[in-house]
Amino acid sequence: MRLQSAIFDMDGTLLDSMGMWRTLAGALAERHGAVPPPDLDRKVASLGLWEGTAYCKEVCGLPGTVEELVEEIWQRIEDFYRRDVRPKPGVVPFLSILKMEGVWMYVATATDRPLAEAALKTAGIDGFFRGIVTTREAGQTKREGPEVYERALRRLRSTKKDTVVFEDALHALRTAKAAGFRTAAVYDASEPEQEELRRLAEYYIQSFEELTAGGPA
Repeated sequence: MRLQSAIFDMDGTLLDSMGMWRTLAGALAERHGAVPPPDLDRKVASLGLWEGTAYCKEVCGLPGTVEELVEEIWQRIEDFYRRDVRPKPGVVPFLSILKMEGVWMYVATATDRPLAEAALKTAGIDGFFRGIVTTREAGQTKREGPEVYERALRRLRSTKKDTVVFEDALHALRTAKAAGFRTAAVYDASEPEQEELRRLAEYYIQSFEELTAGGPA
């Protein structure tokens, strides 16, 4: 995998954090003494924070306002990012190899900047990156378009042929590929469409540990 620059998604790609996101709704319901339906987290995953919280409140009959419940969820997310989040296996050695080889790296994430900065610092990998771009700053989600990657590319002062975008989510990888970036799909259990990821991406990474034995190939 020859590259001069790299753009990394954060959650599910660099960080082992998707398990926290996948269980937010069910955990909220249980904290309030409700029994969540089996498909609650799956349904909430396709909604935004406010919409998902409102759905959870309605389905599980939770007390309090949606605003209060959103604040409770937000506090759990913040606590996780500031105390508990860890890099995925093999990430630190892989980033170390890229840094030694002079590869410039950026993070392109849907997580808001204060939380993203805290998460990367807690995981001990913030020093590898030249910066962060968030989808909020780009004004466009990864499903809507590639602006977050384009901004990262401009800041890296690189070209698409020399840059690899690392993503775990199929919709995000599709966006990057359609925009002309080289793509590397990173396995995470939160993405069920692994065969499609493998088909679309130039590179498929089951674990970053695969890439550290002999350095980038």
